[in-house]
Amino acid sequence: KTLPVLGPIEVSGSGDTTYHTIPSFSFTDQTGHPFSSQQLENKIYVASFFFATCKSVCPKMNEQVLKVQNAFKEDTSVQIVSFTVDPESDSVAALNAYGEKMHIDPKVWHLLTGNKDSIYTIAREGYLVPAAEGKTANDFFHSQDLMLIDTKHRIRSIIDGTDPAEVDSLIDEIKLLKVVG
Repeated sequence: KTLPVLGPIEVSGSGDTTYHTIPSFSFTDQTGHPFSSQQLENKIYVASFFFATCKSVCPKMNEQVLKVQNAFKEDTSVQIVSFTVDPESDSVAALNAYGEKMHIDPKVWHLLTGNKDSIYTIAREGYLVPAAEGKTANDFFHSQDLMLIDTKHRIRSIIDGTDPAEVDSLIDEIKLLKVVG
């Protein structure tokens, strides 16, 4: 079995195929340390977008992402990155408190904050998810999508992070990528 490569594809006149890849980024994680895409080199990772005060899909999704964390907690080649879509409220301290409350291991799962425009740009242009502010200051876009990213920074799967069966399948897809790339 193989996984598709998702996103726009360019084919040159010579027939070479170029797949969409996640561009470089640099933010701050819940421990207050810089975290960049360079730290994900040669790693498989799951990406998501959330905000710490969300009361709807985020808690359900992050409970499921804990299954991914726990399935690979001893495997440094698999990581998780969750970008806040509300960086004005989700300070390093707020993300750290959220991480502790959710039992997030900061060596495996990185909660990222930073410049709002940069986060929304990486969401739209990198991870290909719609990202826009909501109608009020407390109504932020967030997605229940989890994106599986391979070691070449390509999107290989997008699943509903609130669906336990889809998250179980995601864990199987990660295991497959570890074997076949």
